Amino acid sequence: MPANEPHDTPRFGTSGLRGRIELLTRACIADHTRAFLATGPTGGVVHLGHDLRPSSRALSAWLCDTLQTEGITVHDCGALPTPALAHRAIVRGHAAIMVTGSHLAADRNGLKFFRPAGEITKSDEQAISAALNRPPATGPRGPAVAVNDPTSEYRARYHTAFGADALRGLRLGVFQHSSVARDLMVTSLTELCAQVIPFGRSNSFRPLDTEALDSEIRAEIETFCAAHSVDAVLSTDADADRPLLTDATGQVWPGDVLGACASRDLGASEICTPITSNSLITALPGIQHTHFTKIGSPYVIAAMYARQRCAPGARLAGYEANGGFLLGFEVQGPAGMLAPLLTRDSLLPMIAVLSQIRRTGQSLAERRAALPRRFTASDRIAGVETSASHALIDHLTRNADARQRLVPDMGPEREISRIDGLRIGFACGRILHIRRSGNAPELRIYTEAETQFAAEKCLKQCRKSVETRLAQTQRPVAQS
Repeated sequence: MPANEPHDTPRFGTSGLRGRIELLTRACIADHTRAFLATGPTGGVVHLGHDLRPSSRALSAWLCDTLQTEGITVHDCGALPTPALAHRAIVRGHAAIMVTGSHLAADRNGLKFFRPAGEITKSDEQAISAALNRPPATGPRGPAVAVNDPTSEYRARYHTAFGADALRGLRLGVFQHSSVARDLMVTSLTELCAQVIPFGRSNSFRPLDTEALDSEIRAEIETFCAAHSVDAVLSTDADADRPLLTDATGQVWPGDVLGACASRDLGASEICTPITSNSLITALPGIQHTHFTKIGSPYVIAAMYARQRCAPGARLAGYEANGGFLLGFEVQGPAGMLAPLLTRDSLLPMIAVLSQIRRTGQSLAERRAALPRRFTASDRIAGVETSASHALIDHLTRNADARQRLVPDMGPEREISRIDGLRIGFACGRILHIRRSGNAPELRIYTEAETQFAAEKCLKQCRKSVETRLAQTQRPVAQS
């Protein structure tokens, strides 16, 4: 990778600080931790957690030492899901830091920061970056407390709201791989009276990207479904803030479809979601307003905060195309109240949708078939320099003929959006979207069409056109 490529150094991406593990040094971790403490409230306590990738435990120990040096009380929660950590901290008015590289490979890791109100925004990230290079504190060290059963309150949240019989009669597979929620999912679903069959547990770290599920994992899930007659399969990414839900045959429910259905099931009337999300949300009954944002949970959270200031009583929810779900209002569940949680959650949207089909008697496939006929596909081209991504998007923005060559026979354009990258809406109803990844040196491509076949065909054609253009203008970046 060229020396001037911004991904050479740890940086804030679409969610949290990310970088290659050899660059996430003890000094780097300490520097960002001190900046976080200096730029906002913590409530005097920071709750600390980590995922299961090999480097996370060491990074968590460095974090703990830095926090103690700064005089902060640390509640060390060990390995647990990001939403469980955030929930535990938020209900106590405390801050939290999660060590995770999310869906990325084991050679990368990162930090996710939470204030007492919830996940940080882009303005918080900018403040942290501006406050780096602070000297360490010289006062007394803060204590560190090991927390026993740190996920109990998070699990109880769903048991209280949905009831002990919420999933009775459903037979569910849990693809465990190396998700930090692999045991919690089994426990939580069992507590809701589902019959749970765990499978696919991995002894080595295995990344899972819910937006770009690799063919090997997809085949493994489909094979399991064929053999075990389940109603659904559930899983998450490494730190469990992105859900993965499939129907009885192993067909994946896209995260933005899951988020849209969960929003409706929970009674939301306003939605904040990235511009890449499936547009079917705008056609669902009961959804009065949809606010589209740049990609990344900090942008979604900032939009939710803005709406809450303008309309304090709004029944507001947010979700990302990867399925991470944010609840901005108090919900009356089938059995009790469900409090807001302004960080991405993987368990809530899956439980909400499964609880609904259990009540109606529908299958997941039947519910999906009843939705507006909008289908999406996405892919990524790895090893694309930031400068090449910008040059390509600028070229396409300026050149209508070049846009038409991306996918032949799409017809006239209806609209163009530069909210994040370049999104082209065609009069036929199809959509192409190209953007630079905020987490790695790669280009992301999204399509939307009236059938899954059409969306995937457009994706393949667009990728081929983009790769041809890139081959003419750049040398691919080696992945490290």
